Amino acid sequence: MARTNNPYGAGDKAVKAIDRDRERERRFMMQACFKHADELALKLVQRLMDEHIVETSSDRDLREVFVNLFTKLGDMEEFDVQFKIAPIRSLVPNPNLVSLYLTQYITEDLVQHPKVQDVFGDDQEIYRVVDSVLSKIRPQGS
Repeated sequence: MARTNNPYGAGDKAVKAIDRDRERERRFMMQACFKHADELALKLVQRLMDEHIVETSSDRDLREVFVNLFTKLGDMEEFDVQFKIAPIRSLVPNPNLVSLYLTQYITEDLVQHPKVQDVFGDDQEIYRVVDSVLSKIRPQGS
């Protein structure tokens, strides 16, 4: 039997390589969030308040929320993360998965927190502020 040449084989390899790189980046980011949860939460809350994205009566409670979120993020199922970011997946090209998750968390869940008076800005602005903190732990070349 003659061997058939699959013209799509090279594309499959490229797609698989991209998927492997994104999965590697996701695991790296989740580990970094867990290791540096306190520091990241402090910086993120400060940046959100400086940029007037979140108005709160207690920045300490807000930091605790983000520390808990960062420590639990690594244990989350991939489905739960993908489900959460589905509405804003195409917000930016080559998005940071953790920044997308936190953006969606801020707009959907954080706004319900009793110590949060209001959340300002659209998804794009919130993502930009969140990613400005989290891009520091993103692996180079991503």
